Amino acid sequence: MELSRERERLLGRLKTRRTREREGLFLVEGIRSAEEALAAGVRLRFAVVSPRLTELAGGTALRERLVAARVETVDVTDAELGALSDTEAPQGILLVCPQPSVDAADLPSGPLLVLDGVQDPGNVGTLIRAAAAFGVRGVIALDGTVDPYNPKAVRAAAGAIFATRVLLASWEEVAAPLRARGPLLLADMVGSDVASVTASIAPGGDWALVIGGEGAGPRTAVRGAAEGSVCIPMPGGADSLNAGVAGAILLYVLTRESTRG
Repeated sequence: MELSRERERLLGRLKTRRTREREGLFLVEGIRSAEEALAAGVRLRFAVVSPRLTELAGGTALRERLVAARVETVDVTDAELGALSDTEAPQGILLVCPQPSVDAADLPSGPLLVLDGVQDPGNVGTLIRAAAAFGVRGVIALDGTVDPYNPKAVRAAAGAIFATRVLLASWEEVAAPLRARGPLLLADMVGSDVASVTASIAPGGDWALVIGGEGAGPRTAVRGAAEGSVCIPMPGGADSLNAGVAGAILLYVLTRESTRG
């Protein structure tokens, strides 16, 4: 099937948050992320494929999986896919996926990750990937945070966006549910050593870690609701770590200790 003009325009517009929110769709590029989407049973709107796909490891098998899953596939040239792609080295596969509808009641029990004003899509994707890696299945992206379905964020998440429930919400919408769940902890350069805080978290209990914006940190209302703040000791003398790296380390320590019974 050839790519229609209407779909070509849609693919271009889905690079903007406004269109993603209006259409309830987002773009996924790359073999690994496409495999994760299929493994998660996502009902793909359609796939755009170029000859490059079957030249790469796993590409032929992926194409066969698309056929087996009865995903509508549009064939284009490598040059055409390159024009549609958001990457410098496209892997010959572009998916149009539905954004899941998630509200506060859908968030799983256990730990949560809250993003408050994180602006770099690479950091957002890295944090979602880290959350999935350490068993944190719920992520809340507060207003003012870059869209988790931004193409760069989706790439950085490396398929983890399909293993995690992501809620887009205002602080007012989630403040009460978060307070009722358990400890709300802030990542903060002047917080307590994270290793000293883990003893206060009940094994298997509910808690939430807030990662604030790269510059301003969490908003005042979130700071006021927090039960404490945690930091990563850095004996090497570095001034700071970026939000993605710091959040991943904190999630690792907190989840490791809170699962020990």
